[in-house]
Amino acid sequence: MDLNGRRQSTNFEDRRSGGKTGLIAGLGGGGAIIAIILTLLLGGNPSDVIEQVASGNMQAGQYTPTAQEEEFKTFALQILASTEDVWSSEFKKQGLTYRAPKLILFHGSVQSACGGATSSAGPFYCSADEQVYLDLDFFNEMSTTIGAGGDFACAYVIAHEVGHHVQHLLGTLDQAHSQMARQGEADKNRTSVRIELQADYYAGVWGYHENRMFGSLQDGDIEEAINAAQKIGDDYLQKKARGYSTPESFTHGTSAQRMKWLKKGLTTGNIKGGDTFSPAYSSL
Repeated sequence: MDLNGRRQSTNFEDRRSGGKTGLIAGLGGGGAIIAIILTLLLGGNPSDVIEQVASGNMQAGQYTPTAQEEEFKTFALQILASTEDVWSSEFKKQGLTYRAPKLILFHGSVQSACGGATSSAGPFYCSADEQVYLDLDFFNEMSTTIGAGGDFACAYVIAHEVGHHVQHLLGTLDQAHSQMARQGEADKNRTSVRIELQADYYAGVWGYHENRMFGSLQDGDIEEAINAAQKIGDDYLQKKARGYSTPESFTHGTSAQRMKWLKKGLTTGNIKGGDTFSPAYSSL
């Protein structure tokens, strides 16, 4: 991506000095699945992650960011600024006012209005405080552990979490969460998939208008994002971790589904074209 000279958002808070952890609850994003998958890939027991986080006894001391992390910070704030510009414009077209989420940068652990999380949970969005949480180390994890590096791939991650905020502002996320509270596990997982695929679509919509506004996309950028969507599909991650997948446990969608909805958003740029809740689940 060509972000030379682009503005950086000032709507952020840097909490990289660390803090006490707690149990993740009620997240609109989907970072928890990344924690489980990364644990599986590293040969660990996912239940240990949950117990460790729930115990609330992990402390992070003073932290000095590396030069690379400061570059990541600049990048993240430029992408956040872009989402502010794009979604303010798109909401205005619909006769609505966009209220931007705040980006919380953390290292090791963080406390949100939805509960606490460690960096292993990955980026997440909390609708209770309308904030996106990001440990910049995750960008390294994308390249080294997940195999989904590249600047537009990293931008897609931020845009996906902001996509959950768009869902929240439009009322979709809260309606889905209310529905999930009444569902059994299988149906709850399917609703979660619908939420995540729509956030992928909105990330694509952002990418479409980002390029139209600023001409920032370069050769290979879209392929980076599509590759990232493929590498974080539930089926791909489960097969990589244990050799097989269990579709009934999917919470984010298959690689094919995630690539499909991201591509659709990138191609159309239409905020109204991302209905993942009405179609039959099998057609997603």
